[in-house]
Amino acid sequence: MKIREKIDKALFWSLVVLMSLMVLNVLWQVASRYVMNSPSSFTDELARFILIWVGLLGASYVTGKKMHLAIDILPSKMHGRKARNLSIFTNVVVAAFAFLVLVWGGIKLVYITLKLEQTSAALNIPLGYVYTVLPLSGLLIVYYSLVNLRRQGEEPEEIGKELA
Repeated sequence: MKIREKIDKALFWSLVVLMSLMVLNVLWQVASRYVMNSPSSFTDELARFILIWVGLLGASYVTGKKMHLAIDILPSKMHGRKARNLSIFTNVVVAAFAFLVLVWGGIKLVYITLKLEQTSAALNIPLGYVYTVLPLSGLLIVYYSLVNLRRQGEEPEEIGKELA
């Protein structure tokens, strides 16, 4: 699974870089406002855009690690074939949602905002570039969901070794 490991590593380090940028950006915002008494005009908008990217890419990352937020009352009471079927159903629904809403809807949103030449107020960058995280994270979630589906037949010990 070398491809998956490369995607995991690239996604992890992208999230580390984005979080670091957000921390530095917010620190600059606070310093410029309270120390220099001259608030920076772009930091608020940049923090919002980075937060969008961190949230969506983070959702992709935790989908791949099977650490996403879940209500596990039903799965914890199931065993064997029923638990496997529920897991298959869940992965199929997640993949379908990610494809329809994030990939397909995201591509349409990116296209429309680029076509209309919408730009952000403070940074003056095309909003289509900000929204590219929607189809990107959607593709990653679909990929991870399909990998999780393929791994349904593997033993839990094998899966645990690979995730560690």
